[in-house]
Order: sequence, then C-alpha cells, then structure tokens
Amino acid sequence: MYRKVAYLSVMIAFSMILSYIESLVPFYFGAPGIKLGLANFIIILMLYSRNIREALLINLVRIVLSGFLFGSMFSILYSLSGGLLSFVIMLLARKSGLFDLTGVSICGGISHNIGQLLIAMYVVHTAGVLYYIPILLIGGLVTGLLIGVIATQVLKRMPRNGELL
Repeated sequence: MYRKVAYLSVMIAFSMILSYIESLVPFYFGAPGIKLGLANFIIILMLYSRNIREALLINLVRIVLSGFLFGSMFSILYSLSGGLLSFVIMLLARKSGLFDLTGVSICGGISHNIGQLLIAMYVVHTAGVLYYIPILLIGGLVTGLLIGVIATQVLKRMPRNGELL
C-alpha cells in the first residue's frame, strides 16, 4: 500500500512539474487558453499502464493543486471542465478499440478545448466564443498528436508493471 501511495504521489508531482513548465513556456496559438497539454502525458501513461481510478485521481489532484499554486479559481474551473471531459472522452475512445494511443490523445486534446469552450460560453453568457472552435480543434489535434506520439514511445520502453520508478 505504501508503495502505491508513493508511486501515485510521484506521478502527481511529475504532472504538476509538467504543468508548471507549461505555465512558463510562452505558447500562443491564436486563441487564449490553448496549451501544449504536457500534464496530459502522465494521464495518458496512467490510462495505458495502470488503471482508470489512479489516472482520474492524478488528473483531479493535479488540476486542483496546480490551480491553487499557479493559477486561480477560474483556471481551476476551466481546467476541471476540460480535464474531466477530456478524461471521459479518452476513456471512451480507448474502450471503443477504434483508436490507438495517439488517436486517444488527439481525442483528449480536442475534447479538453471543447470543455473549456463550453464553460467559457456559460461564464460569459454568450455563444460568441464559438468562433474559436476552428482554432481550438486544430490546437487540440496538434497538441494531442504530439503528446500521443511521445507517450507511445515512452510506453514502449516502460516495464510491464507500468511503473516508471
């Protein structure tokens, strides 16, 4: 049990480090809120090497802690909406058997942006933010592809038990 807690703690720390690095990298893709999705790398690895509960736990803890440390309540709200929708979509895409890991990551990147856009529509009370959809879809596709390719290569080199340590 202690080993599992330690392992999950390290994965949370890795994902938070990636979130922090991402917050330092100036990345402008034509629309506010588009990020590289580096922390999703850990979630993808957990979905494919461990189990759903652990991946979800890491996702939620990372979003809340990163929001408090590097963001605000609004960033937590946007990240939770994108992160939870993305997680559900990646889970469904994986279970469908129609997508490989990179395809699942692309689905996650696109759905994360859609989740954030839906919250933005709710917060500002207008559908006017929908003009961001083309940019957000392209951004999610590109970043999802990048994270998926990297995660595929890392998973090929991971031990069978799914632990990086």
